[in-house]
Amino acid sequence: MARDVSDTTPIGSAGDLAAWLEAGCKPPEAFRLGTEHEKFPFRLSDLSPVPYEGAGGIGRLLDAVQERTGWEPILDAGRIIGLFDPNGGGAISLEPGGQFELSGAPLETVHATAAELAAHLELVNAAAEPMGIGFLGLGHTPVWTRAQVPVMPKSRYRIMAGYMPKVGTRGLDMMFRTSTVQVNLDFASEADMVEKLRVSLALQPLATALFAASPFVEGAPTGLLSNRSEIWRDTDKARSGMLPFVFEPGMGFERYVAYALDVPMYFVKRGDTYHDVTGASFRDLLAGRLAQMPGERATLSDWANHLSTIFPEVRLKRYLEMRGADASTPEMMAALPALFVGLLYDRGVLDEAWQLAKGFTAEQRQAMRDDVPRLGLGARAGRWPLAEIAREVLTLARKGLARRARLDAAGQDETVFLKPLEAIVDTGRTEAQRLLELYDGPWKRQVEPVFTSHRL
Repeated sequence: MARDVSDTTPIGSAGDLAAWLEAGCKPPEAFRLGTEHEKFPFRLSDLSPVPYEGAGGIGRLLDAVQERTGWEPILDAGRIIGLFDPNGGGAISLEPGGQFELSGAPLETVHATAAELAAHLELVNAAAEPMGIGFLGLGHTPVWTRAQVPVMPKSRYRIMAGYMPKVGTRGLDMMFRTSTVQVNLDFASEADMVEKLRVSLALQPLATALFAASPFVEGAPTGLLSNRSEIWRDTDKARSGMLPFVFEPGMGFERYVAYALDVPMYFVKRGDTYHDVTGASFRDLLAGRLAQMPGERATLSDWANHLSTIFPEVRLKRYLEMRGADASTPEMMAALPALFVGLLYDRGVLDEAWQLAKGFTAEQRQAMRDDVPRLGLGARAGRWPLAEIAREVLTLARKGLARRARLDAAGQDETVFLKPLEAIVDTGRTEAQRLLELYDGPWKRQVEPVFTSHRL
């Protein structure tokens, strides 16, 4: 996740919160895509996780990347916890267990975001390899126990780690042992936002199935294709899930605000201090009656930071975040923006996708969400096999990308980035299933070779 927002503009009402979201509307010619991707640092010598401290630790790795880029450091209590490009080129941040995340810049094409990823991986590997560090692209740590995973020195994560066990059984696993890839996309109006949110929410279980790449936990298969996705089913139901209200009449910015106001808070940040207000209501902060901070009034930074602590399958901020995919190979990380740019950025294709998605009931959407961590493309939406839906959706995405006609230097359009997904649909084998075949075959029931096959 990117660095916390600092904007001390006071908020006068819930209408101000909706207006803040609506200010994200852009004309279609200004639409961009931003890709975020996480990865696990590990010791090349023994495949162990990398602690923050020490000459060979993640803190020093961030210093080494900063020396190469000149990006500005992000500090927490005097410790470096991330970097940002002051010229708008993106940011690097740490997830709770040391997962390295690139929050990419808003870019015009999938070609550009794929190039950004390649440049980022070249950069961080150049800094990491002399320190004996590599990076692993999977949705869940394949061998480490939770106790083995280091804890990063970020104040907000200390607050979250204390709260998570109170609201679910898997929150700490989510924080410390999972990695994801996300794409952030724009909307032109409230109506455009609603249609895109509905389509992407309805199809997010399909994305989970296509991108499933976390079949191993603590050195063995678990019977799941996406352990990362399964973890989210019991992390914190108040702030995650499929948001059935999005499909009801009256959905818009104000309705999302009403939902977000009722999601319990984690913290309020004042200056460099994070105040633990776990379980409190943003409505109380808005009214100046927050028990933990009497008289304190909400600011726009409080609202932006609160929205960043809500974790549905698709999240609304001043853009839409697709949150259903496991981290994986660079080819798959580029395939995610290709899939959703193709579906959402062409008006005709978006409407066709909605005609498909609106046929699912709330119960069918939830059943897909519940089944895909285990069944992948073998799940169903009522009488429709997910594998058949996937084929139709990829046809739509290809049409949308072809119509965009954004070419690279070799004259290729963005449909080239759908090829890994089309191969999965054609073969019926997700990345997780391919890994399980390797485990049962050439790897001789050992998981450790994945550190070579999926080293980034």
